[in-house]
Amino acid sequence: MKNHAISFRLILMNFLQYAIWGAYLISMGSYLNSIGSLDKAGIFYAMQGIVSIFMPALIGIIADKFIPAQKVLSLCHALAGIFMIATSWYATVCTGIYNINQDPAVVPIWNLFTLYSISVAFYMPTIALSNSVAFTALGKEGKDTVKAFPPIRVFGTIGFICSMLFVNYMTDGKGEQYQQTYNQFLTSGILGIILAIYSLTLPDCPIKKNKEVKSFMEASGLKAFTLFKSRQMAIFFIFSMLLGVALQITNTYANPFITSFKNSSDLAIANSYGAQNANALISISQLSETLCILLIPFFLKKFGIKKVMLISMFAWVFRFGLFGAGNPGPGVWMFILSMIIYGVAFDFFNISGSLYVNEKTTEDIRSSAQGLFMLMTNGFGATIGTLSAQQIVNRLVVHASNPDWSAAWYIFAGYALVVAILFMILFKDPMKEKLSGAAKA
Repeated sequence: MKNHAISFRLILMNFLQYAIWGAYLISMGSYLNSIGSLDKAGIFYAMQGIVSIFMPALIGIIADKFIPAQKVLSLCHALAGIFMIATSWYATVCTGIYNINQDPAVVPIWNLFTLYSISVAFYMPTIALSNSVAFTALGKEGKDTVKAFPPIRVFGTIGFICSMLFVNYMTDGKGEQYQQTYNQFLTSGILGIILAIYSLTLPDCPIKKNKEVKSFMEASGLKAFTLFKSRQMAIFFIFSMLLGVALQITNTYANPFITSFKNSSDLAIANSYGAQNANALISISQLSETLCILLIPFFLKKFGIKKVMLISMFAWVFRFGLFGAGNPGPGVWMFILSMIIYGVAFDFFNISGSLYVNEKTTEDIRSSAQGLFMLMTNGFGATIGTLSAQQIVNRLVVHASNPDWSAAWYIFAGYALVVAILFMILFKDPMKEKLSGAAKA
């Protein structure tokens, strides 16, 4: 009974952990568009990558050496929640002072950005912290984390989906959906405060009292960069960054793109369910992500790491291309197919890449190497991707006399295709049999 109790508590933690993120990650672009700041959306999303470059490492050191992880988790969520609520409050004040329907440009977007950035800086480290708390708690109960954690982590994605659907269907006093207003930030902030309080009830994670003297390279995790001495590992990490460019593009622009069809002259498209409920339509992507995790062991055993990662890369091509060709009316099937493909695009790269890193590194740098993989994808890659995508969207959509979303999506698809072809040529398929055995185990 006790084992089941700890699993339920960790399920609740994961549910809230990702519900916080789901409240705004997919829909923030639509809110920014509603106040005339879609041309700034890229920097808002890039900030998540920027803080991911250094904040998780700094907070991780505190949790390892000074304060138990569950208390650091609580503190980070409290600060992130407070500043996210402050973001909502500031947006509320601006809405009261300025008539954004007449002149949205007068909203001081950089003050809003500052509050949001501080919140994100404290939220991003909690992803790794929540994993650490879960691993420690499961270890204390004598559970195999490899088997016990994935079913718990799935509820994080469920929380993300539930939060997306909440802000999609919930409306304010004016009948506006939360996904297009500052109320999405308020929802996220309240969930953050709830998890901050709940985290204090989680099992204790003792700090590591390791008196062994380590070099600066070892203590900081920089030793993992020695992996670049290997040509194959260098190619792998470079392509991890290049593919990481694609990770945040649809998070940033999918919602405002689909919502833009509300203004279509074709009433069948303008009044379609998809155009009116962008978040609900996009939530199919997260559902697909959950299901595609189950396919990875089979695909790794059957095809090996190179082909699995190539499948992911070509999936990104179709993900973007179908967005460019579809619409929420008669062409909604292309949107739905794009959402389903997202699971393959995201999971086959991220999880298979982690398995490859685990296989190719020694125990003394394995954790640092996984951190380097995340740094290249969610740090440098995602930051470069969102800032570059912003320039393309600004040119073809925001500042264009005749907005052309399709052209933007086709450019993104073309980029993913070039990366896939180069990866196919340059990367050699290593130790297929060993990775297949690891996936089977």
